[in-house]
Parts: sequence; structure tokens; C-alpha cells
Amino acid sequence: MIEKLAGVIAGPRTRWVTLIAWIILAAVLSVFLPAVGEKESSNAPNLEADSPSVLADKLIKEKFPSSSGIPALVVWHREDGLSDDDYNLIQKTTQHIIENPLKEQGEVVPLHELPLPALKAFASEDGTTLVQPISFGANAETEVLKENIEEIKVIISDASGKKPFEVAVDDASELSVRVSGPAGISVDATDLFKGADVSLLIATVLIVLVLLLFIYRSPILAFIPLVGVGFAYAVTSPLLGWMAGEGWITVDAQAISIMTVLLFGAGTDYCLFFISHFRQELTREDDKMKALKRSFKDASGAIAMSGFTVVLSLLALLAAKYGAYDRFAVPFSLSILIMGIASLTLVPALLAIIGRASFYPFIPRTEFMEQVRAGKKGKPYRKPNPERKLGSKIGNLVIAKPWTVVISSVAILAILASFSIQIKFTYDLLSSFPEDMPSREGFEVISKTFTPGDLAPITVVVQTDGSDADLAGKLASVPLVDHVQEPKQSINDPNLLSYSVILNTNPYSQEAMDTIPLLREAAQAELSRAQVAEADEKVWIGGQTATQYDSKELTDRDNLVIIPLVIGLIMILLLAYLRSVTATLYLIGTVLLSYAAALGLGWIILHYFMGVDAIQGAIPLYSFVFLIALGEDYNIFMISSIWNKRKTMPLKQAIKEGVSETGGVITSAGLILAATFAVLASLPIQVLVQFGIITAIGVLMDTFIVRPFLVPAITTLLGKKAFWPAKAELVEETTQTSKG
Repeated sequence: MIEKLAGVIAGPRTRWVTLIAWIILAAVLSVFLPAVGEKESSNAPNLEADSPSVLADKLIKEKFPSSSGIPALVVWHREDGLSDDDYNLIQKTTQHIIENPLKEQGEVVPLHELPLPALKAFASEDGTTLVQPISFGANAETEVLKENIEEIKVIISDASGKKPFEVAVDDASELSVRVSGPAGISVDATDLFKGADVSLLIATVLIVLVLLLFIYRSPILAFIPLVGVGFAYAVTSPLLGWMAGEGWITVDAQAISIMTVLLFGAGTDYCLFFISHFRQELTREDDKMKALKRSFKDASGAIAMSGFTVVLSLLALLAAKYGAYDRFAVPFSLSILIMGIASLTLVPALLAIIGRASFYPFIPRTEFMEQVRAGKKGKPYRKPNPERKLGSKIGNLVIAKPWTVVISSVAILAILASFSIQIKFTYDLLSSFPEDMPSREGFEVISKTFTPGDLAPITVVVQTDGSDADLAGKLASVPLVDHVQEPKQSINDPNLLSYSVILNTNPYSQEAMDTIPLLREAAQAELSRAQVAEADEKVWIGGQTATQYDSKELTDRDNLVIIPLVIGLIMILLLAYLRSVTATLYLIGTVLLSYAAALGLGWIILHYFMGVDAIQGAIPLYSFVFLIALGEDYNIFMISSIWNKRKTMPLKQAIKEGVSETGGVITSAGLILAATFAVLASLPIQVLVQFGIITAIGVLMDTFIVRPFLVPAITTLLGKKAFWPAKAELVEETTQTSKG
């Protein structure tokens, strides 16, 4: 039935129908549906509606409208001290902005109405810096914020006659200006991802093409997987754009970037899995259509199973409560699903059309065809010796010394995994951005000349019920609090007070996040002391630091839910496919060990060689989902080869040939997949750099340690027990008995 399906997809006539169908589908969807990039959301919420910081920010917006909004901090700085001309420029700029409000502009301090001595009091103690806050609407879109910041740059540049936004912040002779704060950071972060999309796509295509040409030395073959991936992307992008337009899903720049890498990396792998089977069959069968049908029969199950494993693992992210994880689920799983379909329809059709010429100039031929070809050239035919291949040598080593292989492989992975317990995590937004990013430069200036917490104060709202609670004093006593500003009363409730808490440390740091529960405890304790009833329900904490604290809480929860869920789903799929409890357990176990080792080696590289103090808190879950799913891909492809061969030959011989047969294609696929993830390391966004490095390391470990050595060595040691339960064992016994 499977061979008949191959004939329907890639028969003498139907191969053209399949190709034309893909062309029409891609063209129609691209014309009538929007591309996913057009429906990208740059400010989609990551927290749930009932998260404490979200509830606090909502309350602040309703009860303290003058305190809400997204502040942009204009940082005026001159290394040797601000001059009177600089202050005049600040006042001129302020007057222009107040008289000609920007889009969704909120509160602006009227600095232009102050006499010069009063204005200088707003500057830092050393007189080098003045920070001017300009507030915008709490719901202002990032594009609106970007337009406003660009307009501010034009106003200041025109008024000064110079280009202070291009002046280095450490320039002692010139005035420098930067826009920082939540508005500046949001705009810069969005620009980083937008700028990365095109460069990432070009770099990924080039690296895949170069590696395919280097590995297979066939120009036609190098383009076949790229054509398959290209059509899959052309179908996936408008489908995701349509779904996002209907409001069914939300997509952001980060998801699109990683989806592109995943599609090219994993998609190329699936194409190569099929191509390798076709290549082998062409050495046994002179009829290319028969070879194609047999390769489809042998490869379709493993490819479908591998793809289904990745799809389900990625769909498990729907169980996440943190928005960034949840937004990954549908784009990633849909792209892999469509790529799997393309690798089993479009790629076979292309191979059926091109035939053996796909592998030019190293065309695979049967032994008889090679003999005839050699005879025509008047040369003797030399039969290739498969034992000379590296894959055969590895296979021989594995079955000859399985204990040595297992112990050495586990020791290497375990030593590397031990470093993973040293990893420190951060949720610091700014640390993920380049040091020369304007908003980060502005923050560094603020940190050196003012209290760092001025960048993003923490807002503590308290319902005092008219009590005499000394909340300002209690909050000021919390560690890392620099000072607490005078409270503001709500517009309609004088007992509802808002305190702006300024920390003496980076408000985006882990230390700052740790103060959130301490501030809550302090406020509640003071209310309780003042005999305010139900004090634990009358404290709300908002601001960027509180938002990051809630993000960490949700991330920790998602780790506890999604990691076991993914493991459980993959175990079910492996049991259904292999029908072996034993094999399922050691296949899962080896990939988990490889994942831990990848984290450990990734930390060694990032911390000891790249100077990273802590990795982003989202990295472990991102890497886990990809490495577990993609790692099992390679295991499934190799173990299915062993499973098929053991039906017609002794187990050790099946292991040897399975390792040898799949070695080349899995090594090639692993190198390509690792290289595509490594491309992320070229981006200026640390979270993607760290994710790319750790995932690439994990893929390489699966490719060069787990798949060729550890898994087949364990299978050798277990023997028939690897196929437990008994039904699989009986098949082995029956086969061997019939041979006897």
C-alpha cells in the first residue's frame, strides 16, 4: 500500500501533478493571504491577565492616571559637565514638545518654565547628566513609540544644529543624547528583531547550501532540499499570517526568527533522510521508479514518526502560561508538519523527475551498471569495499566493545552535564541587548550618574483604610531600596496611596526581582501593624521589575509542566512505533543525558570563554523542547534501520549495518541542523545567541556521540532484551529458527 502511495505521489505522470499542485498552492496562498511577518505583534503580552503585576498596572492606570503610561527617558549627557547652552537646548526642546504634542503623549515636566538654577537642580550631582521623562499612553503601539522617538531626535538635532544622537556617550567635548527607559528599550528591541529577520534568512540559506555542496558535491542535489523548504515556507507563512489575522494565534519577531531556522534545519534533515534511502536503492535497482517506491516504503515511516514527534513536542508549548512560550507552539509545529508533508510528496516528485541526475556528478549505479560503464571505458571494475567506510568501522567498534563505548560515552556526557548545575540564570532584559544599543547606552549613563533604579521605579499601591501606617519608612528599610518618593493619592480615594520605590541596583536584575516579595511583605506587615483588615489583599506592586518577577514565576511553573509533558508524549510515540518499553526508556534517557551535557558545555563556552555571567531564564525550556524532539529524530531514524534489518540477520550484524547505513546521512543532517542553529549566534540578541549555541552543541552531541556510539552500544549489550516485550523477542527467535 505504501509503494502504491509512492506511485500516486511520484509516478511517471503524477510526479508532475504533485509539483504543479505545490506551485499552485504556494502561489494562491501567497497572493490571497498575508505573510506572517505582516501580522507580527511586537507588544503581545507575556503575562496572564490575573498576574499580580498586571492587576497592579491596571489599578494604577485607573486610579492614578497621571502615573501610568510608558515613559521615554531622554538622557542629556556631557562628560565634562552640561553647559548653559545645553540647558537652553533642553528648555527649547521641552517647549516644542509641550506646544506640539507627539502621538499619545502624556505628562511632560515643564522644564522650559524653570529658571536656570532650578533646572540645574534636576541634573546629576556631578552636573554631567539630566534625565528628562516623557510619558506616552499605556497602550501605545511600538510603532507609535518609534515614530515619537524619531521625532524627538529630529527636534533636538534641528534645534542644536548638530547630531547629538551620534556622539559617543564618553565624548568629553560634545553633548550626547540617548532615549532610554521602557519606551526606548521596547523600540530598540523591536528594531533588533526586525533587522535580524532578513539577515538570518540569507545566512541560513547560504550555510545550508554551502554544507550541502561540501558534503554531497552535487549542485542539483544541494538545491532539492532548499526547494522543498522554500515551498514549505511559502505555504506556512501565509497560513500563519491568516491565522494571526483571524486572531487565533499571536506571532512575534522572535518566533518568526527561530521558525525560519527550524524550518531550514529540520526540513533539510527530512529531505536528506529520504534522499539517502533513494541513493541506496539506486545502487541496487536500475529502474529509478522502483528504487523510488522502495525508498519511500523504507523512509516514510521514520520520517513521519520523526516529524510527528517534533510536532507534538512543540504543540506541548500550548500548555505554557508564559506568552512567549505559548506563541511558539503553533508556528513551529505547523511549519514542521508542512515540511514533513513536503519531504514525502514534493521531494519524491522532484527526484522522480530528475532521477539519477540529481546526484551528478557522483551518480549512484547498480553493480551491473558500473561494470558496463567500466567496460565501455576499457577499465577493470573495482567493487567498493563497504568495510573501509567510517560508518562500518564505527559499527564494528560498537559491537566489539560495547561496554567500553557505553562507559566512555556516559562518562564524557556526565562530566559535561555536571557543569549544568553551576548555571546562573537572569531575567535582565537589558543584558540581552548589544552594549552599543542606544537605550542601553542611556541606561549605563543613568547608572553611573544617578541611582540605577531611576530607569524603572517600582510602584507600590496600598489601601490604607485611613490608618497611620508608616509605609514609606517600612518600604525604605527593605534591602536594595535607595529611597521612596512622596506618596500620591488616588483621584477618587484618598486612602489609596501610590509609592514610587527607587532601587540602588539595576531594576532589571535578578537582585531587583528578589525585592518584589520583600516589598510586598513589608507593606503587608505595616498594614497589619496599623490594624488594617485583610492586609494581604490591599497591596499591589507594578512596574518593570514586578513584571519580570511574575515572568520568572510563570517560567518556573512552565518548566515543571512542559518538560514532563514532552517526555511523556515522546515516550507514548516511541512505544507506539517501536513497541518496546526497553528501547523507549534508553532512547529517552540518552537524549536527556545529552541535553544536560549540552547545557553544561554551553555554560562552559558562554561563561568561561565569552564572559557571560548568567544565561537567560527562558533558555533551558527552549533548548529542552528542541533537543529532546530533534534528538529523538536521529534515534528514530537509526533505530528503525536496526529494527528492520534484525528481521533478516543476526542482531549484531543488524546493528553494524544500521550504524553504517545511517551514519553518513545523520552526520550530514546533524551538521546542517547544528549550523543553522549556530547562525543565531551571529545575531546581536543574547537570548538567541545563547539558545543557538546550546542547541547547536546538543545537536552535535546527538550526532557524534549518542547516535553512532551510545545507543547502538546499549542495544548490543541488551541484545534481545532491547525488544522487550516478548512479542518482539519471538520475532527474532522465529526468524533465526526459519533460517536454521
